[in-house]
Amino acid sequence: MNPTRTPSALTIAGSDSGGGAGIQADLKTFAAHRVHGLSAIAALTAQHTRGVTAVNVPPMDFLRAQLDACFDDFDIRAVKLGMLATAEVIGVVADALRDRRPATIVVDPVMVATSGAKLLEDSALHALRTHLLPLAHVVTPNLPEAELLLGRSIPDATAMRSAANDLLALGAHAVFLKGGHLPGDGDVVDLYVDGSGMTETSHARLAVEAHGTGCTLASAIAARCALGMPMKQACLAASDYVHAALRGGYRPGRSDILVLDHFGAAPGA
Repeated sequence: MNPTRTPSALTIAGSDSGGGAGIQADLKTFAAHRVHGLSAIAALTAQHTRGVTAVNVPPMDFLRAQLDACFDDFDIRAVKLGMLATAEVIGVVADALRDRRPATIVVDPVMVATSGAKLLEDSALHALRTHLLPLAHVVTPNLPEAELLLGRSIPDATAMRSAANDLLALGAHAVFLKGGHLPGDGDVVDLYVDGSGMTETSHARLAVEAHGTGCTLASAIAARCALGMPMKQACLAASDYVHAALRGGYRPGRSDILVLDHFGAAPGA
């Protein structure tokens, strides 16, 4: 028996009843990286591959109780934030993180589901900008999320590079901006930027629609940071992991939406 405590990663996000995104995708990703996964459920969704049909936010005292239970017992090396639907939820989570000061905080600014369902109240956008981004060691928006955070369109690669730098100026230590929504048939280019500069990474564009890619990327970054990998390398490796999981994706529901193959993409698989 190993006498040392296994490192843990905590996801604070929404539960996806369909199993393809949110808490469920995060825990699969942690397991694939051999990191113990913890969860604090910030929202319950009735969801499948065709859309979100209902959302229920738990009482705030219960959310805080989940957070305290996790921090009181486990060696939490990284925290991943996903769907935080209201300003009140964001406030509770931000207070807990300021109290507990985990070594790594990965913010996936979830605003809209793959199906188009809105997952963030309008009043929460300001709270996300002001309370969460300054705590983030990295923020991982896609282009529609970056447009909402910055209040402007990002129509091309040049605008994407400017947007990455402007997102960094909002307070996060680093930004990993995902370029999959840019039009065109070329490679998907993602940008990592921190105080040392900008790095591009690219993957072949796959002719598929998938569910849970953003959740998986952010949780893979958190898992790799929990294992001691530096942030830049963790982001680039997580992007590779998502691409591999997409290539092995499968269709469990009645739609054409893929769910990722987490364990086929696992390091060393």
